[in-house]
Amino acid sequence: MKPTEWTWDIFCRVIDNHGDLGVCWRLCTDLAARGHHARLWVDDASALAWMAPLDTARVEVLPWVTSVQATEVGHVVVEAFGCSLPQAIEHAIANQPRTVWLNLEYLSAESYVRHSHGLPSPVMQGPARGATKWFYYPGFTADTGGLLRELDLDIRKQKFDVSEWRDARRAPHPAQTNERWISLFCYEPHSLPALLNALSHAPLPTYLCVTAGRAQAAVARACDALGWPSQGAAQLHIIPLPHMSQSEFDHMLWACDLNFVRGEDSLVRALWAGKPLVWQIYPQDDLAHHEKLHAFYQTTGMPSDLSQIHQVWNSVSAVTALNWPDTLPHDWLTWSQGCHDQLRKQTDLCTQLIDWVSQCQSDFETR
Repeated sequence: MKPTEWTWDIFCRVIDNHGDLGVCWRLCTDLAARGHHARLWVDDASALAWMAPLDTARVEVLPWVTSVQATEVGHVVVEAFGCSLPQAIEHAIANQPRTVWLNLEYLSAESYVRHSHGLPSPVMQGPARGATKWFYYPGFTADTGGLLRELDLDIRKQKFDVSEWRDARRAPHPAQTNERWISLFCYEPHSLPALLNALSHAPLPTYLCVTAGRAQAAVARACDALGWPSQGAAQLHIIPLPHMSQSEFDHMLWACDLNFVRGEDSLVRALWAGKPLVWQIYPQDDLAHHEKLHAFYQTTGMPSDLSQIHQVWNSVSAVTALNWPDTLPHDWLTWSQGCHDQLRKQTDLCTQLIDWVSQCQSDFETR
């Protein structure tokens, strides 16, 4: 059977910020663009109304399985981020022993990723007892599963008109040759008021494009604490954005000079934008995200002044005042472009995943 005749079942649970859904949707659309049949099983698909309004016909979206009725699965089952499959699906896997079952793990630069990627995990209990599930880790190095990157991404970037995007959002302000554009997609960083204050006193006028949801709410609170109007003050112009599709989110990243991002999907998209970035990692109660953030610095060779800003932005450091530069340092630009170019040399996640499943299918044939 040709790989493009495979059916992929991707299972996803939405926890709080739709990041898991965003990754799963990108994987589904990438598979569909390569000729595969992708089915997304999700417990809350409401965010797809704005996240992917133009792409829903390319992927079959199905509700989370809640009963134990007989169900068939495809050639590949992807359990995204340890979401725990419904029992009916595990029954189906047990009855279809040629199905490749894998757990798509979270992205990290930590060393355990390289050691754990592709390892089997025998299932010891439940309806699928005796089956094998495989760990599949995205990553930043050649010995991992790589990063999601569509085959036409570079072409779409080349065709994108930055000036047109900015002009549509700048009004009523006239264009200036020395203006700076920054995007803000964040949770509630403690140093946000300090950032806004620094930008308002910078020598360059700054347009801050703030994404809908938690980021806009956080900015509103920060402006209130600073005694500002919601549109900013002095050199800072705050532009609230509506909910955006994944393609529109990419456009924002491409149009800005610096991108503040959060979570996993937006980090990868910011890396492909090739612009300087500040990443707010998803905070964990046990502070495990501190090690994850440090591993990202080390793996990508981040400049020390930029890593210090990451420390403050993520509350790793006790300092709350950002040492924010008036202009973007040249080494930030060099680092971001270097990261893009180095990661671009890796085989993308979807291609690797298809090749890996193909090998598993070949192993079934020889048993």
